[in-house]
Amino acid sequence: MNRGPCHYRLYVTTEEPAFADLGLDERLLETLADIGYENPSPIQAETIPALLAGRDVVGLAQTGTGKTAAFALPILQRLEGGQKAPQGLVLAPTRELALQVCEAFQTYASRLPGVDVLPVYGGQGYGVQLSALARGVQVVVGTPGRIMDHLEKGTLDLSHLRFLVLDEADEMLNMGFADDVETILADTPADKQVALFSATMPPAIRKLSKKYLSDPVEVMVKGRTATAANVKHRYLVVPYPQKVDALTRILETENFEGMIVFVRTKNETETLAEKLRARGFSAAAINGDVVQAQRERTINQLKSGALDILVATDVAARGLDVDRISHVVNYDLPLDTESYVHRIGRTGRAGRSGEAISFVTPRERRLLSAIERATGQALTQTPVPTADDVNATRLSRFDEAITQALGSERLEFFKAVVAHYVDEYDVPELDVAAALALAAQGEEPLLLEPDPEPRERESRPQRGNDDAVRPDRPERRQRGDSPPLATYRIAVGKRHRITPRHIVGALANEGGLRREDFGHIDIRLDHTLVELPAHLPQHAWDALKSTRISGKLIELTPARAESLDRDRPRRKPAGGGYGKGSTHQHRQGHKGKRRTY
Repeated sequence: MNRGPCHYRLYVTTEEPAFADLGLDERLLETLADIGYENPSPIQAETIPALLAGRDVVGLAQTGTGKTAAFALPILQRLEGGQKAPQGLVLAPTRELALQVCEAFQTYASRLPGVDVLPVYGGQGYGVQLSALARGVQVVVGTPGRIMDHLEKGTLDLSHLRFLVLDEADEMLNMGFADDVETILADTPADKQVALFSATMPPAIRKLSKKYLSDPVEVMVKGRTATAANVKHRYLVVPYPQKVDALTRILETENFEGMIVFVRTKNETETLAEKLRARGFSAAAINGDVVQAQRERTINQLKSGALDILVATDVAARGLDVDRISHVVNYDLPLDTESYVHRIGRTGRAGRSGEAISFVTPRERRLLSAIERATGQALTQTPVPTADDVNATRLSRFDEAITQALGSERLEFFKAVVAHYVDEYDVPELDVAAALALAAQGEEPLLLEPDPEPRERESRPQRGNDDAVRPDRPERRQRGDSPPLATYRIAVGKRHRITPRHIVGALANEGGLRREDFGHIDIRLDHTLVELPAHLPQHAWDALKSTRISGKLIELTPARAESLDRDRPRRKPAGGGYGKGSTHQHRQGHKGKRRTY
């Protein structure tokens, strides 16, 4: 059915409006303030008034520009109470997007009583969906395939539908959902309000718009996507329950000056700041409830160095200018790229370099991809620091503290005190030094317990191969004509802040080794295992005797009792496992580890 000609309108704004200017309900405005939203993004500023006025809308915008709030807020405001049948339906191409949209609806509806939002997607059991639909829901967010299943079963009633949203319509059509979308649209009331959002406007989308939208307003926006070139972008995949421990380890291992940690809600700022203070960090919270005078005091403390960590909502991302901020941590990933850009803009100022670290839960990978596309910046994945990484940092700082104390003018006095104790009680000086270190450390252990090894699944016998698990071998032969390799031990490790690059450079330059002479390098806490030619020439041995890395003699020796991690027996992946070339180390990197904090 043709809904009439399309009269597209392109809206251009010259002034930045506020949410209060868009005609939103007071309860929604309070919720937005809680989240830390101060000003709408361009697509929100143009779409919300149009939808509140009952107009159909075509929004041309990339993922991550804030379009979810652009259609969710007007729908929530215009819902009618007392109805069990769904009034709003949002179609999304993937279950990940459907879940994100559903969570956004639930967040925005936190002050609206009697609003139930249901995600409907494949892979979830029908029981949960059927029981929720039977009780009654106001908004359904789902993928076309599962929505079609419910329509065919008669378990989803769209006869009272008032709002329909096609989110990422171009991707939906590219994934082959065109027929399903047409069928669903044909099964909805003719007088419903329709909003269509797409990154592009191919002929298929334009045809769909002309057929099902009535005199739509077209909103075309491009978000601000520029981020400073001197900011390094990284991310960690962290399940939500492990975020605090992961952040603690980041704070211990990163060399930062000042840091802002961004969270989504006001309550979370206070909670997280308190947890950080309990762990010995100088942290304070700032959010929309903090009075201006307190806000200014906190920012001045951050500027002066009296405060190191600021836990904030997006409110703090607007207009905060502190050159001392070297790191920005997205503890909660922002829901749109505009917020990401504003947040990251707090570091890398005054020509300095900056670090942006984002925590990404497994369900948020889609948002991560949107940020990369919109900003044109690649985010490098980095692992959560291990207990060994934390311990290496702690030992290094302990060493630095001793070095600084040795240069103190008061050292002579305490040397006399220690000498008196040694003479009086006949205790070795090393024991006295250890006792003083213990007293200074207190009850808090200096080092963390090692992270538990991931449990290996028991090997299953492989058909026709009784030797599926091979024993360790002292040496292995490289491909081609390269010499056999053996494992050597050197007396530098993570606590000396070394990388494989340092090891290869030092050994190659001093010992006359070639790059192809190196095999696997396993850097541990206080030493490293490295594969080198099994028969090192005498001139290499002589040269490496005096070789230092980070100022410490390497003390090269054959590794007799230790083996490299890569040589531990492991089961080959079978069937549809991790695929060819997968290793034990690769797989364990993706498993959640229990933290020791």
